[in-house]
Amino acid sequence: MEQRRVALVTGGSRGIGRAIAADLGRTHHVLVGGRDAGGVQAVVDGLPSAEPFVADLAAGPLPPVPERLDVLVHSAGVEDGTTVAGTDRATWERVFAANLFAVADLTRAALPALRAAGGLVVLVNSGAGFTASAGGAVYAASKFALRAFGDALREEERGAGVRVTAVHPGRTDSDMQRAKVAREGAEYDLRYLLAPEDVAAVVRTAVDLPAGASLDTASVRPARVR
Repeated sequence: MEQRRVALVTGGSRGIGRAIAADLGRTHHVLVGGRDAGGVQAVVDGLPSAEPFVADLAAGPLPPVPERLDVLVHSAGVEDGTTVAGTDRATWERVFAANLFAVADLTRAALPALRAAGGLVVLVNSGAGFTASAGGAVYAASKFALRAFGDALREEERGAGVRVTAVHPGRTDSDMQRAKVAREGAEYDLRYLLAPEDVAAVVRTAVDLPAGASLDTASVRPARVR
């Protein structure tokens, strides 16, 4: 029986990360990342071949990374902050720690395993990685920085055979999105949101490309807008 390829998905117990873990679970052995051991284990138990990867990536330390890693998906992230005038330094540091510093730390630790496999790094970014709006400076700045990180990593690792895909979803049904809409005082309407499985389908496209091709950047939006 052919050995399964190995994928590590951070934020794999909820939302987009969970949908990606479920999709990759059809073909890969999945390390399901998350902070809550119970939530992670629930996902692991539903997959054909999986194991937990429980850690607070923003605080460390990191669990051991496999010697060979075919896919690393960074889906964990947080959203916080209001206006520039109303946001303190601690909030900036907390958001950047989760959305950028943790990504850099785990990627650095995983690079030997990714190089051994000729693997793929997927950065689940955001539409906020392209444009910022009033009240969204903290989150958007972290996602702009994540885009720069991915662009640099892609060029640095081309010679090692490691590909880097940045996926920029629009508004997607998730706990984070529900909290955001509640703050905005708007109606939560699924007709104007992506499903997490929509984003997972884009990640699957990147994963299934032949080794000689790279999907560098993908932007996916809800088909309907308000």
